[in-house]
Amino acid sequence: MGRRNQLKKKGKLLWKITFMGAGSTVFARNVIGDCMCSEVLRDSTFALYDIDGARLKESQTILEAMRETMGGYGKIECYLGVENRKEALRGANFVVNAIQVGGYDPCTIIDFEIPKKFGLRQTIADTLGIGGIMRALRTIPVMDDFARDMAEVCPDALFLNYTNPMAMLTGYMLRYTPIQTVGLCHSVQVCSETLLKEVGMEDKLEGRKELIAGINHMGWLIELKDKNGVDLYPEIKSRIGAKMEDPEFKDKVRFDYIRNFGYYCTESSEHNAEYNGFYIKSKYPELIDRYNIPLDEYPRRCVNQIDGWKKEYAELMEKGVKEHTRSREYASHIMEAVVTDKAYQIGGNVLNTNHLISNLPVEACVEVPCLVNGSGIHPCAVGSLPVQCAAMNMTNINVQLLTIEAARTHKLEHVYQAAMLDPHTGSELDIDTIKKMVDELIAAHGTYLPKFH
Repeated sequence: MGRRNQLKKKGKLLWKITFMGAGSTVFARNVIGDCMCSEVLRDSTFALYDIDGARLKESQTILEAMRETMGGYGKIECYLGVENRKEALRGANFVVNAIQVGGYDPCTIIDFEIPKKFGLRQTIADTLGIGGIMRALRTIPVMDDFARDMAEVCPDALFLNYTNPMAMLTGYMLRYTPIQTVGLCHSVQVCSETLLKEVGMEDKLEGRKELIAGINHMGWLIELKDKNGVDLYPEIKSRIGAKMEDPEFKDKVRFDYIRNFGYYCTESSEHNAEYNGFYIKSKYPELIDRYNIPLDEYPRRCVNQIDGWKKEYAELMEKGVKEHTRSREYASHIMEAVVTDKAYQIGGNVLNTNHLISNLPVEACVEVPCLVNGSGIHPCAVGSLPVQCAAMNMTNINVQLLTIEAARTHKLEHVYQAAMLDPHTGSELDIDTIKKMVDELIAAHGTYLPKFH
């Protein structure tokens, strides 16, 4: 990983942690609050960067109040606008990325409304599908700019990417920039816990052993054993039938994965419903109700989150900010492991170099167990996935690699090809319609996208 730029004051190491997209106030509060809970990180300089002045100010206000509540350690600096980006990054040891290029309005609206005109419905549209493709194409140029700045002012920093589409963005950074990068998701930590609770096997939580590997949002719970080493899958499989018959149960797609592919998946059913051609089908509209698939879910979340944050912010200003309780997010634990050289295990998104997963391509960005210590991120080889799981992953990886190629070359044909090979898009639309939809999406995005040729 390279040696970290360290400052010493009163016998303590001081670190600089830069948060890109700090206007994502709730997430910034969680990650930086976690750092403030860590004895070895709390004296850090927390550099907040965003291009939205109002949201940056809100984050600063909340975090300053939280810092004072938690002992007044460290300091907070704010950097507004592209012209101050390099200074935000200068000397950083860790860079947390949580940007959303184009925001809800206009870009997320565009990602949903134009495909809807062509009969293509989506749920989340941030990881795969035509929405995930467009999100990657408008985000990669910005992250490329980050990488150039980092190479100049903080070349040894570790880049912790939380922005979706995770595999596309992290894969691009690792293949085409010199920046040390790991992609981090929220779903790995809670995958087996969620499954066991859903099937009424909470008594098996303590001491369980698991292995998760695959790609982001489609990592597979390959092994799940209790504290005595007993395989829990047979009992799980005996219980899923009743859950599938429950009209109120919301996680049916993942349970259908268990039935048809043998394994549970890391990310939620509303995500996975659009990563394949099986569930959202205009010729079979009854599937939407059968599997409780929430079409247009992400725009609803965006509206609710915006409204919810306005109310929460007003309440925080009136009643004061409470002390933060450390969350399950990986970021602070990774930083702590690097600083202290005490090993910590994560599920990380990294390149499949040296065939970490032997039946997926080396260019793919895979999600595998990683050990973190003072020398950096160390991915663990997991061997082969079950062939059907690898095949499912490949339908997604094909789109990811083509999208990265489109972002790198600016060739329009690669955008078309990524959309054509997307499992959901290709199952619903013919090639000519896909091309028309892509053209309209590119035009609607305007300057948020580079020029394709």
